[in-house]
Parts: sequence; structure tokens; C-alpha cells
Amino acid sequence: MQTRIAGFHVDDEGQWVAELECGHTQHMRHDPPWQVRPWVLSPEGRATMLGTGIDCRTCPGGPAPHRG
Repeated sequence: MQTRIAGFHVDDEGQWVAELECGHTQHMRHDPPWQVRPWVLSPEGRATMLGTGIDCRTCPGGPAPHRG
């Protein structure tokens, strides 16, 4: 299901987590080459992503979990 990023916080392990409008959360890691999200490393970069639509992996009808 499509939702939007409403904010960010850091988890107990120091990883950035997106707070979604649907009420769920999703980690946003910059871990090249697997996940390339350099924008998550700066306050300005995270601010540019507020309101961006993403697929919620938790909401009913969301994308199938990644396997592999």
C-alpha cells in the first residue's frame, strides 16, 4: 500500500527509521551496494524526502516480503 513519509527517528541501534502516515515505520539505511540512500545521512537530505510516497511493507495489501 502506498503511504508517505511523515518524519524520521533513530532506533536503538543508531539506524534511521521513516515514520509513515499510515502509522507504521520502515528502516531507511544507506548500506551500499545493497541500499543506496545517501540522503538519509543529513538533516537536509531527510527533509527532502518528507511527503515522498513509498510502499508500506506492513499494511494489508503491501508488497510481498523480499526473499533472497
